[in-house]
Amino acid sequence: MTKGLWLADMPLVLASGSATRRDMLEAAGIPVETSPAAIDEREVDQAARRAGQPAAAVAMLLARAKAMEVSARYPGRLVLGADQTLACEGRQYDKPADMAQGRAHLNALSGRVHNLHSAAALIRDGRIVGETQSSAELTMRRLGAEFIDAYAAAVGPKVMMSVGGYQLEGLGAQLFDRIDGDYFTILGLPLLPLMSQLRAAGYMAE
Repeated sequence: MTKGLWLADMPLVLASGSATRRDMLEAAGIPVETSPAAIDEREVDQAARRAGQPAAAVAMLLARAKAMEVSARYPGRLVLGADQTLACEGRQYDKPADMAQGRAHLNALSGRVHNLHSAAALIRDGRIVGETQSSAELTMRRLGAEFIDAYAAAVGPKVMMSVGGYQLEGLGAQLFDRIDGDYFTILGLPLLPLMSQLRAAGYMAE
């Protein structure tokens, strides 16, 4: 653990297998233990959409559901659930199921503005310690079919690892004309407000 910065006796439990989120937390001095949530994310997502929930609210519902499920298995521990949704012109997108769908997502987002909504929920013993949500607006440049094929071939299965089919910290940077919003939010975690809540709750040094 990062002595003097992380004040809890045990690492934060991340209710996810996301290497990107784990790396962000560890780089910020937060010790992490990962335990992916055993929930049907698609079921939670679809139920929320049928109820007319906007993309930002869906992200929060998923983050909360993940943290609650893992919290039941880790009594006394602080658990972090996180999720991200993408919306473009009224349509919400899921992670691509395969390479073909990844290319289709990129084609649909090409030349358009879309929004990423990242949410985080802190749970301990089934009780909400804190929640935060942040959004970013991204303008994708107009992409030709040949470029999309070349990009998909270059990144391979990573196309299926994020809801938009890209990782901004890598080759995904080539896809955009403009980005308005927090970098950490785009990577999938509203890290700065999350750390503010951890400090307020006494888990991190002020």
